[in-house]
Amino acid sequence: MLALAIAAPWLLTAGLTTPTHAEPIPPAPKKITKQQAAAVVAYDKALAAFKTVLAQRKAEIDALSEQAKAPPPVAKKKHAKKLPPRPGQAIYLARMKVMSTYKDLTELMPERIGPPNKYGVPPDHFDVAIEPLIEDYAEIFKVLQAPPAYAQASDTPMRDVVDLGRVIARAKGADPETADAAGRIALGIFFAETNARQNIGNARSTTYKGSLQTGPAEDKRGQRKWAAIKAKVAKLDPKLAARDDAEEARAKGIDQRFNHWTAVRNGLMNAHADLFAEIPEITRMLPDEIDQMKLFQLIQIVPTPTRAALKSGDVANYTVTSRQVMGFLRNNSMFTFGKANRAKTKATYREILDAMWLFETKFAKAKAQYEAIRHGAVQ
Repeated sequence: MLALAIAAPWLLTAGLTTPTHAEPIPPAPKKITKQQAAAVVAYDKALAAFKTVLAQRKAEIDALSEQAKAPPPVAKKKHAKKLPPRPGQAIYLARMKVMSTYKDLTELMPERIGPPNKYGVPPDHFDVAIEPLIEDYAEIFKVLQAPPAYAQASDTPMRDVVDLGRVIARAKGADPETADAAGRIALGIFFAETNARQNIGNARSTTYKGSLQTGPAEDKRGQRKWAAIKAKVAKLDPKLAARDDAEEARAKGIDQRFNHWTAVRNGLMNAHADLFAEIPEITRMLPDEIDQMKLFQLIQIVPTPTRAALKSGDVANYTVTSRQVMGFLRNNSMFTFGKANRAKTKATYREILDAMWLFETKFAKAKAQYEAIRHGAVQ
């Protein structure tokens, strides 16, 4: 009651005195259209689903942690708690749904666009109020994608990527300047695939693992291709070849995708090595260094159309019309935000590169790290 008296004392003496002025009448709530109301409902529903799946995964992780601490259970092992297959996929899709429905909402109601967020995501795609949820999301993925106990880390993971990119390019006939660009691009791929975390698993896939997120067949193919150029590499850089021998011996008997050095080496050899010598022509078509990184990342995601785009001689205007390829792109955060983007059935590579804006922060970090490596500030 004290609060009421302080806020509006004249209410307590009604009938005894007359206010000197009338209280302002609050404005009537703004009417919204059915379409806007539906967008609000869709966003609220997507946000609730995201919160639910985050809480569910966290509870499962906590339960597994407690289970690991407990003595061997007397009960049958079939009752042991387990995570679902690909436990990160549902959380990832829920996050994409939140951003997509928010974009739908802000297109219809621009007044819902809030302040900038710490992730650098355009404010019309991301409500700053959900930043804590994204922090939870990132922590859950760290747990779900933690390297296996036998993984073999490197003390110089970023320099390894750059050195391997450079020497592979040289072995493929590239000049020193082109080889430097290959090192930068290789580091960009490492950031794009794993946020520069070595030897991680993959919570969204049972196939792709390690520092360059390759499958078993890709890794084996990379091993064979490396063996074919190893003698040339030894002539170009004997010290690097000796390091490679040591890492091969160290990784004997394990999946090479969980030795950082061999994982990066095999991944680059499998998908990118043959294109490193083409970097001058790629630079002619795509002068921007971030665009170049994006293009090589697309070799990871949609290799066949990307190689066709390169062969066309006009990457920017090469058009993709395959529904399957568009689906792969959407599953990697392109053309999935907003109804107009989701309705697209085809796209030029210029449009695809522009749609990779979520990768840009990673590539910018890779560029900065590359420059630091070049100047000896990062080992």
